Amino acid sequence: MTNPTVSAIVKFMVRQCKFRIGNQTAFSAECYSVPFDYAEDCGFDAFEWFPDKKDWGQGWDVEDVGQQERTGIRRRALSRGIRQSVHAPVSANPLCDGTMELIGRSVDFALDVGAVLVNVHLDVEQGVDAYFHAILPLIGLTAEAGIKLSIENTTVTGPEDFNLLFGLIGKLKDPDASHVGMCFDMGHANIYSGTRHDYLGYFDGLSPCVPVIHLHVHENYGDLDSHLALFTGPAADNPAGVTGLVSRLKRRGFDGSAILEQWPDPPSLLNVSRDGLAAICNSTSA
Repeated sequence: MTNPTVSAIVKFMVRQCKFRIGNQTAFSAECYSVPFDYAEDCGFDAFEWFPDKKDWGQGWDVEDVGQQERTGIRRRALSRGIRQSVHAPVSANPLCDGTMELIGRSVDFALDVGAVLVNVHLDVEQGVDAYFHAILPLIGLTAEAGIKLSIENTTVTGPEDFNLLFGLIGKLKDPDASHVGMCFDMGHANIYSGTRHDYLGYFDGLSPCVPVIHLHVHENYGDLDSHLALFTGPAADNPAGVTGLVSRLKRRGFDGSAILEQWPDPPSLLNVSRDGLAAICNSTSA
């Protein structure tokens, strides 16, 4: 049941924002479903499932969620207007043998819960061309499933890597790749050696041929991938970077989901992040 304390003003403000804003599962949560329950109770309109089971058993995997539970998630998300996405496990690297089955389970989970997008990390250790050829089966799989595929920047991949990759993807005829785009992770961009402390510089380095379709939102001080909640790091004192990012996203016609990638203590920090980002979305022009 939706939390009655969610004010009508906040609900209106979030609805006015063109971006969907939501949170994500976390291995640190007491149960995989707790962050989703929180999103539903607090009126978030996006949510991301990130199976991140640790070697010592903490966290969850898609196989921990039965078919009945998946059907229930789908119904709840539809009834609340929550747009869902699935972040494939970090270990699901298309360059590694045997991982297509692992990614395929993420795609199956996405279809079962009604998610519209699956996200994977870019890996250029063997070169952009090798990664491009490795993801061709995944491009075909997601196209057949009717869901989007986003490719996320890591702390060691730069804008030039995405320009090269999407230059190749843009030439594809079979499989069709019109559903493939980039997940821009602002925290990772802030740590990348070529744009440290300057995620806007990273974004500006992206060619127009790179469609940005998904967003991961968290902060850091350019030293560690600390996944601070938005407006608890540098933006707490100066939100100009966030405003600049929103303006740039609007100029690119972004209408995807912005996912708050943390499960903070207290979780109410997610509401502060959501409401602050929604206010900037509503007040910032392209």
